[in-house]
Amino acid sequence: MSTELRHKVALSFLHGIGPRKALKLVSKTGSVEAVFYEKIQALHHLTGIRKSVLADLKRNEALTLADQQLETAEKNGWKVHYFQDADYPRRLKQADDAPIILYSSGNIDVNPRRTIAVVGTRAASIYGKTLCEELIETVKHADVQVISGMAYGIDICAHRACVERGVSTVGVLGHGLDRLYPQVHRKTAELMLANGGLLTEFIPGTNPDRENFPMRNRIVAGMADATIVIESQLKGGSLITAELANDYNKDVFAFPGNVGVRNSEGCNYLIATDRAHLITCGKDLLQKMGWEKITEKQTQLVIDLTPGEKLIHNYLRGKGLLHVDEIAMGTNTPISILQSTLLQLELKGLLRTCGGNKYQLVP
Repeated sequence: MSTELRHKVALSFLHGIGPRKALKLVSKTGSVEAVFYEKIQALHHLTGIRKSVLADLKRNEALTLADQQLETAEKNGWKVHYFQDADYPRRLKQADDAPIILYSSGNIDVNPRRTIAVVGTRAASIYGKTLCEELIETVKHADVQVISGMAYGIDICAHRACVERGVSTVGVLGHGLDRLYPQVHRKTAELMLANGGLLTEFIPGTNPDRENFPMRNRIVAGMADATIVIESQLKGGSLITAELANDYNKDVFAFPGNVGVRNSEGCNYLIATDRAHLITCGKDLLQKMGWEKITEKQTQLVIDLTPGEKLIHNYLRGKGLLHVDEIAMGTNTPISILQSTLLQLELKGLLRTCGGNKYQLVP
């Protein structure tokens, strides 16, 4: 176990300390380890934080909890993301209330080229599900990662549409990685692990309590370039996510619905009050985000690929930087054939080599 990682995780368990004060403690003391060993008087002098707050940090208890979480994470193969490290979502890092620690399972690229959040009502209609599937179908060639909350309705529709189309998708949870709520979505969650996965700030044993979901929603909004609302009532998680996205100065889009239909009231309200841009299809989103030309170019290039090149291209989509051995194992392609295929993809401008026999798709 890394001593530095132990102290990073322990930072998230300090009593009465949120992300802002944690960052202040680390920056003023010079290291995360020093936060746990400096005397209270010295911490007060360095940071200006009240002595009463510093005296109640419960540093030893935090270290004990960190040991437990790291042991559980290692046992289950979960990743730990600290908010000052490179493997922490850079978009989320810009939010003042970003969690100190995130836990993830699967094969998540936490810093993809493009990413959108897709949210909506839990009681999705055929109209809403159709819009959701059309949206994912349209953006699938734009190298876009899709984030949602694993809930009933629009959330799970978006995740399933991504799995079916090979689009990277991340489910942000309102509980720990040791469980899944709702349980009926476990099969989809398992399929998501190969090209995306699950992410949470909550430790194992945390129940999916009502107050956790607004906290979950800030991560969904903070990690995305844009939030898209598909069917929503006037109150609920979707509107909270949209408001958070606006607070973070992110783009928000909404599909309009029929007047008088309850599931359309939220979207129509967002559009009418200039809290969201109106879109009617996935192409509208690509145009407004400036992604349409890139999509058309990539689509044409993919059409011109050989079956072997398509296999490698589809496997690399959304995965970031991979070693040639990982690509060979993941696609069951002999190294001799793989190296020739990688060269052709590079010559066609779809792939770049980054040294050390590592490759990634060109954004």
